[in-house]
Amino acid sequence: MKKVKAGVFGLLRGETFVNRIMASEDAELIAVCDKNPATVAAIKEKYGDGFQCCSSYEELLDSGIDCVFLCNYFNEHAPYAIRAFERGIAVFSECTAASTLKECAELCDAYEKYNGKYMLGENYPFTASMLAIEKKCSEGKFGKILYAEGEYNHTGTWQTLKDLTPDTYHWRAFLARTYYSTHSLGPLMYSTKEEPVSVSAFAVHSDVLEKEIDFRSNYDAFAMMTCRTSGGALFRFNGNAHMASPSGYRIVGERGSGETGRSLGGKVYVHYHDWTRPEDELENNTFEPQFEEKYAAAAGAGHGGSDYVTVRMFLDYVKGGDTPYFDVYRGCTMSAVAILGWRSCLENGKVYDIPDFHDKAQRDAVRGDDLTPFPGIDGTPATLPCHI
Repeated sequence: MKKVKAGVFGLLRGETFVNRIMASEDAELIAVCDKNPATVAAIKEKYGDGFQCCSSYEELLDSGIDCVFLCNYFNEHAPYAIRAFERGIAVFSECTAASTLKECAELCDAYEKYNGKYMLGENYPFTASMLAIEKKCSEGKFGKILYAEGEYNHTGTWQTLKDLTPDTYHWRAFLARTYYSTHSLGPLMYSTKEEPVSVSAFAVHSDVLEKEIDFRSNYDAFAMMTCRTSGGALFRFNGNAHMASPSGYRIVGERGSGETGRSLGGKVYVHYHDWTRPEDELENNTFEPQFEEKYAAAAGAGHGGSDYVTVRMFLDYVKGGDTPYFDVYRGCTMSAVAILGWRSCLENGKVYDIPDFHDKAQRDAVRGDDLTPFPGIDGTPATLPCHI
């Protein structure tokens, strides 16, 4: 069977995908690219010389690849995805899809114009625990979904945070607290198959961050967003909270609920009312989830096995399989929630409607909207503040 020819752009996060591609029977690593020669040298030393090391993204696209894993800077993915579409190359975008509404519109335009293939590489829905909750939802065990909450909490030592912000205009130095929301929103969307249609949000400022983290400019500890969904449910979730407590997720339906994270570790807790409990379920049950057989090899892989699952999904898609759930339109929906959620924070919780990016007229309405909290690497000023 012909193997998918893959390239990786950006090798810090991208090393995960180098590893997964080289371990896959369905793919071969053709080329890699990173702006830091030391990073490229380290990858070559670890993985050998069986792939091309490119000095530019254009060279990577010209290397004969079928697909590219975009692991470059957070706020730069859309233009690089579009350039891949123009060459007929499938795109795995390692969060987020776009950093402005204008980019969302342009990304969807290019996807349609070039009949592209695209998957947002959001991985948190694909841990064993979240897949177990998704299964309960898809089987109808919880009934109509009423409410869901997600918290993605990620901090680090002072030195780690410093190392992750290597230069003045690095994206992490200006990351408004709604923008990195895919890890909190993604599991809610995938489990319930509900999509946000409006957002309201508030951010919380931290004097400690402003005093201590002097190499960054974003001094909010977190932002909390509330979304109405396509099915009438209510989602509550954050964006990359600067708190040390574990991440966690909860899905609540009319008949039952499931949750994971926080004090549960990797376990899942499921609860039903005594008068809504399915015959094959316990009223209260805490259990250790397992990956189903087709993803059995995910155990022990990165991010709770979810890196294995997402790469497997993407390679199956490139080889002619089904379009993944996190396609270009849902990817842009998630980006728009983050973008408009931040404007809501700056406007005292104002409610914003989320564009339907399937609809060209709605794309046209935001096509000129390039407001951003990120300055250019050339010093071009941002057009929005990055904290409240």
